[in-house]
Amino acid sequence: MDQLMELSTGRLCRCGTDSAELIVNRASYGPGGGGAQMRYAVAPSPFGQILIAATAHGVCWIGIHDSVAHLESELRRDYPQAAIARDDRDDATVADYARRVVGSITNEPTALDRLPLDIRATPFQLAVWRELCAIPRGATRSYGAIAHRIGRPDAPRAVGHANGSNPLAIIIPCHRAIGANGALTGYRWGVEIKCRLLENEGTIAQRSLAVA
Repeated sequence: MDQLMELSTGRLCRCGTDSAELIVNRASYGPGGGGAQMRYAVAPSPFGQILIAATAHGVCWIGIHDSVAHLESELRRDYPQAAIARDDRDDATVADYARRVVGSITNEPTALDRLPLDIRATPFQLAVWRELCAIPRGATRSYGAIAHRIGRPDAPRAVGHANGSNPLAIIIPCHRAIGANGALTGYRWGVEIKCRLLENEGTIAQRSLAVA
């Protein structure tokens, strides 16, 4: 893991137990995944199948859906220029990433700490994604509020687009972004999954408060 951290082009660092800091320096590949060699694994979760893809530098894509075929299709659509292959070895690095992501859903707060990442981001996207990671588990924030917090109060629609282009479902928690009226609008993996993720996080947050 130390060697992977040296290779990583970004990482996710835990801030307490309920939020995280997103660090993105660069990506190891070009647009559309050009030049990338990606391996992926699929793991079951209480909310559907989770597909995690990674390069040698870190996690580059996460999706969640009931259909593995759908996830595989979405991965290849997002990275048409990459060489992509499934890796079903239990001892593979990508399988470890998958276990960590599932663990983060089922209340293992340290599961994602210092997770190596390899993603592309414009400065605006990065600002939005960093703000998403700062939303505490069990909480939500409107697109307009996120726009204000990144110094772009005139850009809630652009925030929505950046939210929708997030390549790392769950760990960059775009499911915590909601409409100004509180509606659970727009989620690439389905509003039902978004609702269930938020309900689960709310339950975990309430348990944590009860224990504290």
